[in-house]
This record gives sequence, structure tokens and C-alpha cells, in this order.
Amino acid sequence: MAALLTGALAATGLAVMVPASSTAATACATPYAASQVYTGGMTASYNGHNWNAKWWTQGETPSTAGSGVWADQGACGTGGGTTPSPSQSQTGGTASPSPNPTGTVCAFQIWVAGTQYTTGTVVKYVPNGQFYVATHDNPGYDPTISTWYWSPSNCATDTPSPSPTTTTPNPGGFVVSEAQFNQMFPSRNPFYTYSGLVAALSAYPAFAGTGSDTVKKQEAAAFLANISHETGGLVYVVEQNTANYPHYCDTTQPYGCPAGQAAYYGRGPIQLSWNFNYKAAGDALGIDLLNNPNLVQTDAAVAWKTGIWYWMTQNGPGTMTAHNAMVNGKGFGETIRSINGSLECNGGNPAQVQSRINAYTSFSAILGVPTGSNLSC
Repeated sequence: MAALLTGALAATGLAVMVPASSTAATACATPYAASQVYTGGMTASYNGHNWNAKWWTQGETPSTAGSGVWADQGACGTGGGTTPSPSQSQTGGTASPSPNPTGTVCAFQIWVAGTQYTTGTVVKYVPNGQFYVATHDNPGYDPTISTWYWSPSNCATDTPSPSPTTTTPNPGGFVVSEAQFNQMFPSRNPFYTYSGLVAALSAYPAFAGTGSDTVKKQEAAAFLANISHETGGLVYVVEQNTANYPHYCDTTQPYGCPAGQAAYYGRGPIQLSWNFNYKAAGDALGIDLLNNPNLVQTDAAVAWKTGIWYWMTQNGPGTMTAHNAMVNGKGFGETIRSINGSLECNGGNPAQVQSRINAYTSFSAILGVPTGSNLSC
């Protein structure tokens, strides 16, 4: 970039799913389908076992390997199951005879309009007696109307959970869990640690911390999508074209290039480049990056901080910061303009723009939020 941006679902209220005990074999759930989107709490059968999805996934064959999204619920067969004993129920009460002997037993809450529900929460909708699982966080939308936020559940118990399930917050309160981060960047360079990213959040608390939960997650997805594009999926720590290295020293600046003319090449998630950007970022963060630019490629927290610094404070070739573009509803396309402007926007390089959009769409899905409008620039 030219001064570029250049910076499961964790279980959220998900009740523990318990396979029904059986006098014969546990019944198999609906067979796994690669094209199906599975969200936290959904079940599928594969190779004679039932599997439970811990968070959003698609196209990942049930297995104990991979990202760990699937939990093996044990062998299954064609026989029907019986209602679990009280000791098996996760609700703390005795379940009544199951209306669905092949269904799964789970804790649930009685749906109440206006109550905040987190992804994975199972509710019973009293008007029709059916169960639904929240596929996205929502403020108590009607499950029979808001089908993007709710999906039917095969929950088979009639004993409600006494209280909403509590979860341990992600480190630093970040809206992206480590499992989701690993899902987004399965081949990332070990340098780009999740802990380094979380440590960097303190520099700009408003980053992915402004607005509704949806807006926070959209901003996080937009940031991570852009840096994914910049670094080949968080693979590259430094700019790969070494021939460019001597070109990033602006000798008209009064402070010059004390670390050397070829010392200010692209580094980190935004591929921070030019001596004036290193100085500006260092001054804002309280780190002497003008004299020590290598910190951006040796300290993960510093690298992440430079990415967030650009995102939060620099308009780049655009008219607003990428942060403002996301929290003020201008859309993902404006973040691209703030990063590479005319080099990509207005038909400058549509393939590069689409690459960023594809990453943003994928990451938004992992976080369970819509992309919003104005995706392109």
C-alpha cells in the first residue's frame, strides 16, 4: 500500500449439548453436508458419529483435527434414544418425556421479547411450543419472523435453564476470539500472535469498541480483512520487494532517516513504510520507531499497534479514517479508499478490491454479522 492500512464463534451463551442416552444406539443426527452453514450448537452425523459445532463453520468435515470447531458426541446408530436421567440433564431439573426421541437434550430459556440473546442461546417460543437457536446476537427479535437471527432447534427437553449461560470474556474484551482468529488465519506467520493483537488494543480502546455489538464485529472484520490482504493472510512480516527498500526515505523531512536510507520499508500488518510514517506512529504510540524501525518486525504487540494506529488516525488517500468509515456507516469500501485510494478505487485495480471484499465477507460470516452496504470503492 502507499502509506497503507496498513492493522468459537466463541461460545456465547451456548448451552451444553448432551447426546440422549439410549437403550440401543444413539440416533444419528442429520448427515453432514459440506454446503451447509453450521453455527454453534448445531449437530450433524458423519462416519457413524454425531458431531456438535462449537461455532460458525462451513465446508470443514467433522473431525477432531483442523480448527477444533467440531466436538465428537460419540458413535450413533439408527435406533431411537430415551429421555436422559436427571443426572444427565444440563438444566438441573428432570426432563419430561421427550417429544422428539431422536432430538438432542439441551438447556433453554423461555423467549421473552426485548431480552438480549447471544449466539448459540436456545429458547422455547411459547406461542407455538417450538425451540429456536440464536444464530446471531439479537435484542429479543421474534424467532418466527427474524429468521436471520434464529434457526429452528431440535432441543428435546421441557425443562428450562434457570438462568442464561455465562461465558468467560475474550482477553481484553476483544470481539474476536482466539479460535475465530485462528480460523481466519490458518496459515499465519507465528510472529502475528493473538496475544500480541490483544495487547495492542490498549493503545486505542475505541477500536472495535464503538457502537453496537454488530458494528464492533464489523469493524474488527474489516480491519482483519484489510491486513489479511496486505500480508497474504498474515504470512508476510516485511515487504517482499527488497528493491523498494531505499525508496522510503523522504530526505525533505527535517529529522531525515537516522536508521539508514533503506530502513523504512514495509513492516507489520499494515506494511508500515516511509520515515515520516514511522515517526508519526512512534510519536503517537510513545515508541521511538524513527530510530528503531525494526521493532515493527520483532515485537508483535508493536506491529499490531502500528496497524491499529493507522486504522484509527490516518485518512491516507481517503477523506476519513477507516475506523470512522465503519462506525459511521460509510461501509467497507471507504476503508479501502483510506488505504490505497486511487491505486485500487474508481476502477484502479478491481481485482485487489474484490480480494479485500472476499476476505471481509468471509470474516463477517465467522463473526456472525452482516457485511452492511457499500462494500466497494
